[in-house]
Amino acid sequence: MPGERLSIRDNSAVGRFHGVSGSNGQAIPETQSESKMKKEESGCRRWFRRACPCCFRRQNSSNDVTSDSEGVAVGGGENEGPTSPITATGDTELDELTLAVRSVNLLSRKSDRNKKEHHTDQYHSDQLIVRRGQTFQIELDLSRTFNPNTDKLHLELKTGPLPQVSKKTHIIIPLVDELEDERWEAKIVEQNINRVKLSVNSPVTAVIGKYKLTITTQCLKTGETTTHDSDKDIYMLFNPWCEDDTVYMESEKELKEYVLNDTGRIYYGTEKQIGARTWNFGQFDEGILEACLFVLDNSEVPPSGRGDPVNVVRVISAMINSPDDRGVLEGNWSGNYAGGTSPTAWSGSVEILRQYHREGGTPVKYGQCWVFSGVTTTVLRCLGIPTRSVTNFQSAHDTDVSLTTDVYFDENMEPIHHLNSDSVWNFHVWNDCWMARPDLPPGMGGWQAVDSTPQETSHGTFRCGPASLAAIRSGQVYLKFDTPFVFAEVNSDKIYWQRNPDSTFSQIHSEKKAVGHCISTKAVGSDERVDITHLYKYPEDSEEERIAVETACRYGSKPEVYSSPIAEDVRVEVMMEGEGPRMGGDAQLKIVVKNTSSQPRRTTLHSQVAVMYYTGVLKDTVKKDTLNVELKPQEEKTIDWVLPYTQYQNQLVDQAALMLTLSGRVSETQQVLASQTSFRLRTPDLEIEPIGEAYVGKETSAKITFTNPLPCVLRNVVIRVEGLGLRDLHPIRVGDVSKHANVTVTEHFIPTIAGKRKLVASLECKQLSQVHGVADIDVYESQ
Repeated sequence: MPGERLSIRDNSAVGRFHGVSGSNGQAIPETQSESKMKKEESGCRRWFRRACPCCFRRQNSSNDVTSDSEGVAVGGGENEGPTSPITATGDTELDELTLAVRSVNLLSRKSDRNKKEHHTDQYHSDQLIVRRGQTFQIELDLSRTFNPNTDKLHLELKTGPLPQVSKKTHIIIPLVDELEDERWEAKIVEQNINRVKLSVNSPVTAVIGKYKLTITTQCLKTGETTTHDSDKDIYMLFNPWCEDDTVYMESEKELKEYVLNDTGRIYYGTEKQIGARTWNFGQFDEGILEACLFVLDNSEVPPSGRGDPVNVVRVISAMINSPDDRGVLEGNWSGNYAGGTSPTAWSGSVEILRQYHREGGTPVKYGQCWVFSGVTTTVLRCLGIPTRSVTNFQSAHDTDVSLTTDVYFDENMEPIHHLNSDSVWNFHVWNDCWMARPDLPPGMGGWQAVDSTPQETSHGTFRCGPASLAAIRSGQVYLKFDTPFVFAEVNSDKIYWQRNPDSTFSQIHSEKKAVGHCISTKAVGSDERVDITHLYKYPEDSEEERIAVETACRYGSKPEVYSSPIAEDVRVEVMMEGEGPRMGGDAQLKIVVKNTSSQPRRTTLHSQVAVMYYTGVLKDTVKKDTLNVELKPQEEKTIDWVLPYTQYQNQLVDQAALMLTLSGRVSETQQVLASQTSFRLRTPDLEIEPIGEAYVGKETSAKITFTNPLPCVLRNVVIRVEGLGLRDLHPIRVGDVSKHANVTVTEHFIPTIAGKRKLVASLECKQLSQVHGVADIDVYESQ
């Protein structure tokens, strides 16, 4: 009926629809000819009018126009009376029936329900950021009231350069009466005249990334279809709060730590001298989410693979380093950092990721393992995967898949350097990330090791992991990905080989506790260090640990290593007092030799100490000694060993690390003694003292104090200061600092976020590295 089509409730409808009266609103009966004309028009003419309204109007411009007594135009021509509104198509009936989206509100403010429920309110972005497997809401402003009986509506989401329905990168979301789990659907939950609120559901397997949103509407009466492209995007992340997502983590405290905490601690040094530095992950900072997705885009891995966290982690492991895919960071262990930033000068990931994004994918200079790890933590937490930075002390680097760390000597017990490609790093920092592993046997889910530092290639690319910690612990190195490499890092035995006169090699000694000590990460909810070695391996010398080692080695390149065990009755050990030697002074250690037999023993110990990169690569030998030791039955001797400052002062590299190697042979039994001990020279901290109380939007200050520990002048000293919510990275050029001199600088900043924040500072100087400090700043809302 004509009356059913009317949406105009006043006299403006007069003259635009047959049968409308300007005087009393009563319908005027249609004549036979008018009815016939309508029937004829419902065919080709009606189609033509919809297809090309402009041409249709020109064709009908000769229609007669008459006026009623009120002066209101009556007829179908283009010269309508003054009370008729301008229409979009010239077909007013069609315009009244057409359903169009006028605007979209993604409800993406920090205070909106979406960001609160999806734990994305910390992101500094006005875009809609949601987590998969969980409903979110949007509002549509329509051109008229939505009628579910005569109107259709659906949403479309597209991600990637070539969205395809079959690849789950082009999503068509239907409107349904009731939402069901595990599928894309939308439901109207509120309707107020022309405005509707939709609740949209996504499956837990949804591809993560940035989606373009389009809304399509259709009027069933006319068949007219309209589309509306939203000017804002929707960002989809992994959802560790959703039980059905493979990254689900049950503990709220752990979620707060491993997903929502934007600062952390990274450990370094040696197992007896563990140092710690604060790292600003900054996963919620402005532009970081876009930068993280840019990293994924730059990998050239198709977006269709971004629904699987195993695949995403593997891609990120490859993309954080630069050798084969122009990833985020260029590694540099040379000591020469011209043209870039020294790895020890970084104290956060934000500037690194921003620079990489800003420069269109040019690798940032320079990184070493803790920088690679810090950036990896940022990216994975930003994308919604629980992640932590992990430090392994005495970390082995197995280069020949033997699952042992091999040390070769010649006939005179001198190291054969060109064969000693395996190394033991003082420390190495990588990451653990949390996820189920449906691709592995049951029980292999949970923490997975992933390493972005470029060491060895995996399937042709510098990457490592994710490797199940459960598989590593039990020696099941045949389970993917890169489990043998990580196993060797934490639990390989160090095997010593001596060259025979016929150029073959014989196994002369093995150390079963040489690698994988004090594996450390930041504790949940505090800045304390927690030892997680037990997650990577059973207690040393336990039956379970030996079984794991021998199980693993059966899959290595030297399965015969454990065929001939060697008896031992003389032990050698290196001891260090207190916190160990300090930078700028003589290094003093103690060598303890013990005879556990009932017979006397004689040995000659050869000692050499070399400056070492933290990766285990030796730079230069700075001192050699020969020690003759005679032991009575059950006797223990302690030998003082000293390395004067003058012998190492010009040889140090970034980490100020040294390695003492001892080797010898017991005359009576031909037992071989071999030991390698690494130690670092402790550096001072930067002391940071807040001045007064801090308020949002008001300038406050902090005093930074430093003492030069060296008996020489430090040249071109720069102190770099930053703090999330306090200030962006800011270099303070101090200049030269005299020997043993004290320096104090005052840093002024204006906090932008209330709460407990951390101000981090690091010192950049060619003669001295790994000097940094942190202070907690309590920021209050302004009065």
